[in-house]
Amino acid sequence: MGQSIDMEQAANLLKLLGDKTRLTMLRILLEQDCCVCEFVEIFEASQPAISQHLRKLRDAGLVKENRRGQWMIYSLNQQYEYFDYVHLLLKELPSQADKLEELEKLGKRISCD
Repeated sequence: MGQSIDMEQAANLLKLLGDKTRLTMLRILLEQDCCVCEFVEIFEASQPAISQHLRKLRDAGLVKENRRGQWMIYSLNQQYEYFDYVHLLLKELPSQADKLEELEKLGKRISCD
């Protein structure tokens, strides 16, 4: 990783990643793009609360969104300026595939279709 990050940028990024929900969202997105409705189910949170977390991640440039009908599908933004740092961290975190598998078992995977 040849790119450096200044202290202010690092502090802002770490503050954003310091929230367990947002960090878990990013780890999930490392494995699979997700719809807002899936995050609502995974975190058992309201849609506005989930959307607020996703807005912060989007505004920072960490995630990108793609509209599918009335729903937004989120993915990691691999063009993010400090993606290498984020990717390095996310790879070291435990997989969250079990959360997606549980949604699948419950028949709630991509429930927005």
